Amino acid sequence: MNRLFYLYKLKIDLFIFYMMDKKFNLFAIIGSASRNSANQKLVDAFVSLTKDVFDVTIFSDLKTLPHFDPELSSENPPEVISDFRNSIVNADGLLICTPEYVFSIPSGLKNAIEWCIATTVFSDKPTGLITASAHGAKGHEELKLIMKTVMANFNDDTTLLIHGIKGKINEMGEITDINTKNDFVKFIEEFITLVKNSNSI
Repeated sequence: MNRLFYLYKLKIDLFIFYMMDKKFNLFAIIGSASRNSANQKLVDAFVSLTKDVFDVTIFSDLKTLPHFDPELSSENPPEVISDFRNSIVNADGLLICTPEYVFSIPSGLKNAIEWCIATTVFSDKPTGLITASAHGAKGHEELKLIMKTVMANFNDDTTLLIHGIKGKINEMGEITDINTKNDFVKFIEEFITLVKNSNSI
């Protein structure tokens, strides 16, 4: 663990000390179809920094989900879809970390969300949204609009857009840009607050 990472971990640990009295279950969806993607590295960093707050289940296999079928969605969803939905339902919070593909969210992520439209699994679910891509602005806006439509519980402080991600995170998964590190830590703190407040009602 390098010195700067340690300092950021210490900052979050102090925040956690004053905020937390229990751990929460978190379901994290990685929107990238690529192995060892920048989004995977960001989620791994999130897990490392919040291990005293969240027990995280990472779902990185969107491409294994069947193509959306509206005739099956309501009455007879495939078992893998039921499992995916239940993972969201049973989580105290949801994290989506995704790139932008052709000015939109990836097709695999959109497919997964479409399988859940006929349900209420996203309703009032404390949610963190990260778009990390070369540009990302249009995909990020689309993601926020979609998650607002399904009534997920998020705010501006629990969303994060990272432009030029490949130049801001190294092969070791360390964020190398100081402003991005600050934004990432602030996002984590705000997301912890949202999950805690939402689950204490």
